[in-house]
Amino acid sequence: MADTTDVSGLSFERALAELEAIVQKLESGNVPLEESISLYARGEALKARCDALLKDAEAKVEKITHGADGKATGTVPLDGE
Repeated sequence: MADTTDVSGLSFERALAELEAIVQKLESGNVPLEESISLYARGEALKARCDALLKDAEAKVEKITHGADGKATGTVPLDGE
């Protein structure tokens, strides 16, 4: 059986859309118990993926440098290059 919680290749938008669909499905109350458990596990993985992508984006934004006039002058790569 394939690992249905592997979400490492999903973009933020795709992961969020799938997470929202899972929440709606679970909230409907029309899902068998075993499927609910699988959906919940997938949802947790999607939430973690979204959190990681948001933290990465936040770190990139924090690396934006500012000039003396307060205007952005460029960015600094996260890997230090």
